[in-house]
Amino acid sequence: MPAQIPLQISPGIIALSAVITAAAIWLIVLAVRLTYRPRNRPGISVDLVDQARELKALGQIQEAVFLVRGETGMSHRAAARFVNRL
Repeated sequence: MPAQIPLQISPGIIALSAVITAAAIWLIVLAVRLTYRPRNRPGISVDLVDQARELKALGQIQEAVFLVRGETGMSHRAAARFVNRL
């Protein structure tokens, strides 16, 4: 039976492993906190809906989308869906 050589781990490898593990745990905790944090988005006012509906009726759909985006902070895609549903 061959003699077993003892495994030696350098202190640098141990420290690097500890840093990587701590960073991974921190990122997981941050992701969980961001998931549960409610976003402070302003509600859509009746005036905004009326203005967007009027622009859409006039055929100015892009202007209505930009209005909704500017007032609410929605993405372009979400604002376009909102205007299309008016």
